[in-house]
Amino acid sequence: MDLPLLLVEDTSSLAMVYRSVLEKAGYSVVACDTISQAREDMQNQRFSVILLDLSLPDGDGMELMGDILKGGAKVIVITANGSINRAIEAMREGAFDFLVKPFDEKKLLGAVENAMQVQAAAPSRPDSEEFSVRAEFHGFIGTSEPMQRVYRMISNIGRSSATVFITGESGTGKEVAAKAIHAVSTRANKPFVPLNCGAIPADLLESEVFGHLKGSFTGAITNKIGAAEAASGGTLFLDEICEMDLALQTKLLRFLETSKIQPVGAVAAKSVDARILCATNRDPLAEVKAGRFREDLYYRLHVVPMHMPPLRGRVEDIDLIANAALRRYSEEEDRDFTKISPEVRRIFAQYDWPGNVRQLLNVMRNIAVLHNGTHVLPEMLPAEVAIEGPPEGAQEPPQAAQQAPCDVAQFVGQTLAQLERAFVEATISECNGSVPEAARMLDVSPSTIYRKQENWRKAAR
Repeated sequence: MDLPLLLVEDTSSLAMVYRSVLEKAGYSVVACDTISQAREDMQNQRFSVILLDLSLPDGDGMELMGDILKGGAKVIVITANGSINRAIEAMREGAFDFLVKPFDEKKLLGAVENAMQVQAAAPSRPDSEEFSVRAEFHGFIGTSEPMQRVYRMISNIGRSSATVFITGESGTGKEVAAKAIHAVSTRANKPFVPLNCGAIPADLLESEVFGHLKGSFTGAITNKIGAAEAASGGTLFLDEICEMDLALQTKLLRFLETSKIQPVGAVAAKSVDARILCATNRDPLAEVKAGRFREDLYYRLHVVPMHMPPLRGRVEDIDLIANAALRRYSEEEDRDFTKISPEVRRIFAQYDWPGNVRQLLNVMRNIAVLHNGTHVLPEMLPAEVAIEGPPEGAQEPPQAAQQAPCDVAQFVGQTLAQLERAFVEATISECNGSVPEAARMLDVSPSTIYRKQENWRKAAR
């Protein structure tokens, strides 16, 4: 190890412990307890990684961080549990990682090792690779500037252990982004465990996340390892996080702060080392204001925000995605397609793609399954894409004139429960089988629909 570490910590007992752990692991450490001494040490020698306490006797550690970053060192900030928002602020300003007191030896060494690995890899990576336009990146396809920003962000944050909050419309590739972050991280050879919080009934979600012991509740016939424990050493991806019940949000917050889980029915907690990534297609801050999502959990998760752009915001990528999908699906279905006609490309460019990339992929698979030929033609397109709007300048008829009056007579004789089921199932069908999409249309939680479906299945037995 050519360059030493700089430890800036004003609590002498903690500095002694941190230094002992690091030196025992083979690192050379220089320690100081003030900003002024840190500046002097930085003038006298270079450091690869700097561990920086944010609360120092002669100033705010954030003041020093800008100078550190200009020098090229990686910054790992240290903060007290009550100052987690400071650590989040530091991450957004460019810190590599953060540690919340009290933290154990494993977390300290893990953060330093990750930072060291990034520093060791940086000199061997050509600048041209760092800034070159990429057409494909860990499951993504696209050369547009919005996607290049996503690629760069994933590359920059991948090796950190910071929590990433991914937002974006349904079908934009939030899980693909989570997998990409895992793939470029130092945890890549460990498990990536995805869990859809909206697809699991609320009363079962705690067991799915944290596990349970045999006999802890009716139906618990064996011990079960939860997703958090299964992801230990790797990455836990919580999709549709805003669908999580408020009571479980409290337990998730405790897990994030302590790195400990308590399976349902267990007396003692156990330590778990999993990086947390989460995603939602809702506006998380609006959910906080509406009282459906805990504010403290939001700020604990929202360390590194990442927004996935909608497909209509990167029109130049549509051809690339469609052609790649056509090649793959043609091979899978033993078809002869080689090109997409100019007319179809024009339709694709003008279409709004409410289902984003997922919808485009479904359209290309639909074409490959139902048709054959060398060129994709307009008549092969599914109805929702092929339908074009009125000619330019034409006036849309009033909404009332487009819809026939509802004939309620057809519903007479049915119970309210029957009407509810028919309406919910019709909405799911309209959303191409997507329960989360139907839930948004009906303004209910997906778990509400899943519970109703389970009740309907039980009633039919």
